[in-house]
Amino acid sequence: MIHDIAVGVDGSPASLAAALWAAQEAERRGTGLSVVHAWYRHVRSAPYVPADSTEHDWAERTLQEAVRTVRAAHPGLRVTERLVCDAPVTALVAAASDAEMLVLGSLGLGPASGFVTGSVSQRVVARSARPVVLVRAGRGAADEHLPAADGLAPEEIPRTPYREVVLGLNVEHPCDELIAWAFDAARRRGTGLRVVHACRTPARHTPVPSVPLPFTDVEDVPPEGQARGQALGDAERTVTAVLRPWREKYPAVPVTETVTEGRAAVVLVHAARDAGLLVVGRRTNGRRIGAHSGPVTHAVLHHVGCPVAVVPHD
Repeated sequence: MIHDIAVGVDGSPASLAAALWAAQEAERRGTGLSVVHAWYRHVRSAPYVPADSTEHDWAERTLQEAVRTVRAAHPGLRVTERLVCDAPVTALVAAASDAEMLVLGSLGLGPASGFVTGSVSQRVVARSARPVVLVRAGRGAADEHLPAADGLAPEEIPRTPYREVVLGLNVEHPCDELIAWAFDAARRRGTGLRVVHACRTPARHTPVPSVPLPFTDVEDVPPEGQARGQALGDAERTVTAVLRPWREKYPAVPVTETVTEGRAAVVLVHAARDAGLLVVGRRTNGRRIGAHSGPVTHAVLHHVGCPVAVVPHD
């Protein structure tokens, strides 16, 4: 059964960017778009509500403005409106439960070059049973594509090749839902998939020489170097084995495998620098109370500029 894509809006530029990204994704998938705005009735009107308006009226206006913007940009798309009187996190998690995915906006790059997600977005990511995509403020449709050549008209940008999709893969806990989601995203965009695995190798016990030594035989390589090389080689073989059936299922998707020594969060932030979409997983283990997104997901949500899809899995 095909479900609509849901997007949460709150009147901010970030949520507008999310709504337009979600609309484009809905067209790619042949679904409709559900635009959701949650408002909460306070004892006194919230400070952002004008004196001549009620909280309900202001919420209705916020929702309608987002819907008008989406319909103007995507006139053929089926768009539904959902105005919910509830706590934002509760309303958005509920909206995600019967959607293909939920799309939310992020405020953009913070003062320390951090990706400001906001407490609502972080809590929704941690609790949602469906994939959640976070889109940075100021992100437009052209940003998903490779740089356009000089003189290219705006209407020609959609024909410019898409940037690649990057998948962060943990080979200790490979997940079919996560891998399938990333392959499908690359297929729909007609672009390549770069699969990145960060490998923790045995620690060095001796300084690494600044000039490579002229080793002539594997026996000449220091023991710690052999251990590191073996660890990287084992990881590369494991990644290849995990992806083999998916390459066969998606033969049209070009796949690049990258195994890098280092911390997963640092490696993924670097790998996603020129990507159109980063896909990471979030292990749920059946948790609902006290759910959290995990340190790697938390880090990439704060430091990656392209849209980030967080796919929950057991």
